Amino acid sequence: MPCPTYLPRTMAEPTVSLAGLLSGARPAVRGTCALRLEDYAREVVAGGFPALRPLAAAVRKVALDSYLERIVDRDVPEAGQSIRRPDALRRWLTAYAAATGTTATFETIRDAATGGSANKPAKTTVITYRDVLERIWILDPVEAWLPTRNHLRALSVGPKHHLTDPALAARLLGVDADALLRGQTGGPTIHRDGTLLGKLFESLVTLGVRVAAEAVGARVRHLRTSEGRREVDLIVVRDDHRIVAIEVKLAQSVGDDDVRHLRWLAEKIGDDLLDAVVITTGGEAYRRADGIAVVPAGALGP
Repeated sequence: MPCPTYLPRTMAEPTVSLAGLLSGARPAVRGTCALRLEDYAREVVAGGFPALRPLAAAVRKVALDSYLERIVDRDVPEAGQSIRRPDALRRWLTAYAAATGTTATFETIRDAATGGSANKPAKTTVITYRDVLERIWILDPVEAWLPTRNHLRALSVGPKHHLTDPALAARLLGVDADALLRGQTGGPTIHRDGTLLGKLFESLVTLGVRVAAEAVGARVRHLRTSEGRREVDLIVVRDDHRIVAIEVKLAQSVGDDDVRHLRWLAEKIGDDLLDAVVITTGGEAYRRADGIAVVPAGALGP
């Protein structure tokens, strides 16, 4: 199946360029976006696979389920990895989906996959699951940002978990757009800040930012201090190691509390911060009085 793309441009035209944000010129941020929370929930479950987008919702669910079965039954063995217990791999993949947008340890994911059972797969088996699923582009974690300059100390080095498309996570967890909007969750329990919809929305945004960053030769990372007091969802890194910091918020409006980590980062790294952005489900792109850009998810492009 082809790699996923970002939001369909028939629904939302970008008015804010990631390349412009990475320029360091602090360009004007403006434009409107008609997408609302319900639209983003539908985008999460629709996914970015071009062949599946035109399908009716019920047909798309069957196609995604078939794709997930093929991953376990065919793609993993064809990648050279023998799986003695396909059901265990499927449970682990579902637990990983439940950890979307978090930095849960792989021990936590393994425990969630086995429901606390004493009969758990060995750590080496779990590492094998992770490695082969990354190799065939099913898992697409965001690695931690480790700045080259000595601005910050005691940063977490754990990845933030994402599948290659949020629609795969939604199908593994058995949730559709309506269930997400009602606040339902699926699959095993893994601690997350906020709702499952919020984490899958972050995964959708991450996919879009990665596509835009790749177009301009930048890398995407995340930041989290080791004690978890400070974190920034996405760090887009230029070749000269200067960055754009991005927070992802499910809300339509942005308050001072939503930008506190961006302000903290600006104080820590100074001119190495090219720009700071909050991506939302709101309808208007603008800059706040403190200079932080607020951008609807559907308005961000390369």
